[in-house]
Formats: sequence, structure tokens, C-alpha cells
Amino acid sequence: MAASEIIVGLDIGTTKICAIAGRRNEFGKIEILGMGRSDSFGVTRGVVANIDKTVASIKEAISEVESRFGLEIGEVHVGIAGQHIKSHQYSGMIIRNNAIEEISQKDIDAIVNDLYKMAMNPGEEIIDVIPQEFVVDNEKGIKDPVGMAGIRLEANCHIITGLVSAAQNINKCVSKAGLKAVDLVLESLASAEAVLSEEEKEAGVALIDVGGGTTDLAIFQDGIIRHTAVIPFGGNVITEDIKEGCSIIKSQAELLKVKFGSALAKQMKDNEIVSIPGLRGREPKEISVKNLAHIIQARMEEIIESIYIEIKNSGFERKLIAGIVITGGGAMLKHLSQLVEYMTGYDTRIGYPNEHLAKGNEDLKSPMYATAVGLVICGITQAERRTRTPQPTADQDEMRKGSWFSHFFKNLKEGLKDDTRDTDLN
Repeated sequence: MAASEIIVGLDIGTTKICAIAGRRNEFGKIEILGMGRSDSFGVTRGVVANIDKTVASIKEAISEVESRFGLEIGEVHVGIAGQHIKSHQYSGMIIRNNAIEEISQKDIDAIVNDLYKMAMNPGEEIIDVIPQEFVVDNEKGIKDPVGMAGIRLEANCHIITGLVSAAQNINKCVSKAGLKAVDLVLESLASAEAVLSEEEKEAGVALIDVGGGTTDLAIFQDGIIRHTAVIPFGGNVITEDIKEGCSIIKSQAELLKVKFGSALAKQMKDNEIVSIPGLRGREPKEISVKNLAHIIQARMEEIIESIYIEIKNSGFERKLIAGIVITGGGAMLKHLSQLVEYMTGYDTRIGYPNEHLAKGNEDLKSPMYATAVGLVICGITQAERRTRTPQPTADQDEMRKGSWFSHFFKNLKEGLKDDTRDTDLN
């Protein structure tokens, strides 16, 4: 197996912007060639709120990769998140011109391309179309129709939509940073590529990606994405709660959360105290670690409850055999998996993006890098699929989009011309 081309994933998050360059090595593992990280100042709850600040942070992260590892970056695969993200279920269909010819990836791409042209609500656009299962000549439940024969090909698809303005602002930031966004990927789907196994996706699993501004949910069952949702709360809300509850500044609240925070107050000792330096000329402030945990637990219970409602609404509440996997920067909060298990009743584990990584990438095995690593994996998979699928000619492109009526009339018209020419000669 030959090494793949270099792909760069760009995670534009609420608390950090992370750029990771990688490729698939000859052993099939993802080899990380470079990583750059910068603080994010222009993003609020997953949505760009300040173009200039976001562009500056992107440039800082990208230049770190380029300078430390000697790479020249021009194209990136970008993640998108935010409360505006919605998911829908739609079906697409094409009538093939030849029943004997095998169904190919081009036919599937034709359905996907047609669904991208669907009319959306004002201000919304389609971000991604993901085929779930197929119907070939009324034969249902087909996961991969490539190689089969048939005239009528239908696809049930999971469609992810978002605000046009949010996507445009991301593209604008990337463009102003001197880069080209190859595609936009929903961050929860990218994280799933990094931390979930195929067995978990087959059995049924809910991925919870706890970020700085949002908490993303993705549900898989039978190896297919079934439901996605975005909860507009994340780690930053917990930091704000600590700041107000303990009457301290934001930087101290973040430090408290990371070093001494817990999602289960009963796990903390009653007499454990943390001393916080006072502001200029003021006495240090003593904070009970147990009280800190109570503040964190109250907010985490609210987030988990919102996630559980989404799981129930998805209709897959009883089909999650593999339970729940938590990832993202918020997954590093102590005792979080125990709280999720207690509130939902599902087996829960923390998702680390190390399953697909080659050896020697220890720094990137934290859950906070799951989205960026997943974007690299998505980019590599897309590039490999593009390499395997030959580009169609103009006629083939028209046919694969189901335009067999236009081909019929085109051929009929040419036939009539020939008949007329023969008549003139006679």
C-alpha cells in the first residue's frame, strides 16, 4: 500500500483553532506530519463572530505547522458546528439507461449531486448529503449497490443543513488566511471517524463531542449515520458558571475547572480547599473543591439531559448496544463518564483519537484533538475515493444524472436528421 497525499484538517473551535497535517502511510495508519494550535478569539458557540480575529488565529496555527515541519499549505478540510446545524432525511432516485451495466459509484454520486440542488428554507444551504441505504428495483435494505444490476436506483440520505451566512463566514476566514477550503465537514462526523470503531457503528452508538461552545451528538446504527444534533452549551458555559459562582476572573475559573474540576460532587472530599491568588492588593480566596464540583455537575446534568432528549427523539433509544462515547476537550473532565452512565443508563467510555494514528503521535491522543484528526481522515478518504473513481465525460455525466429522457430525444433527433439527409439524396 502506497502512502497517500498530505491532507490538512482545520478545526475552527470556540476555544482553540487547530491545524493538523497528515497522510495515510503504507501500513494504512494515519501519520501526522505537523500540528499547529492557537487560541480562538473570534468564534462564539461554534460560529464565527469576528472575521479578523479568526483569520489571525488561523494564520497562527497554519504558520506553526509550516515553520516547524517545512510544509507549504494551500488547501484545508474545515469543520463546521453551531446551533444552526440541522439534520433531515430525504430520498433521491435516478432511472439508469442500461439495466445490464453494473451500478457504479458514479450513479450514487448522481443521486447525491441531485439532492444538493434541493430547495431549502431562505438563508439555509446543504452542507453534506450522506447516503444511508439503497433500493434497487424495489429491493430494499441494500447498503452498497455497487456492482448490482438494475434500472431504478433509490437512496435514503441523511442531509445536514446550516445557515448560508455561517458557512460563508468560515469560507471567508479561510480565504483571507490565504487558504482554500476543499470542503466543510460536520464536526461530530469528523470526530466519529477518529474515535469510533466499525463494530460500535454497527452495534449502535451515540457520540457526544463536548466542545468549548457546543456539544455535538451523532448517532450510528447498522454502520449508518442516523441522527445528528447540536446543543448550544459546552465547556465555556461551565467556566462562566464557576466564574460567577466563585466570584473569580475567567482565567482562574478555567484553571480551576481543568485542574480540580469534577462532574460528580460526591467523589470530592469535604475538607479539600484551593487557594486562589487575590486581585491586586487583595487577600487570596479559598474555594471548596466540593462546591466547585457542585457547580460543574449542575451544568453538566443540564447538557446531558438535553442530549438524552435528542437520543429519545431520534427513535434509537433502545438500539444503542455500544452505548455512548464521549470525546472533545470537555471529555477530559473528571468523572464525566460516570455521570453520563448514571443519568442515561448506557455504557460509556471516553473516545481517544489514537486507534487510527501511527506510532509517535502521543501529543495528539487527547480527546480535544478528535475533530482535527477526524478531518484529516475524512480528507484522506475523500481523496482516495476520488482517485478510484474515474472522471466521467460530458455524455457520461449527463447520463449518470438520470437524464435518460434527454438522451432518448437527442438520439431520436439525430436519427430524424439522418433520415432527412437520406431523403434529400434520393
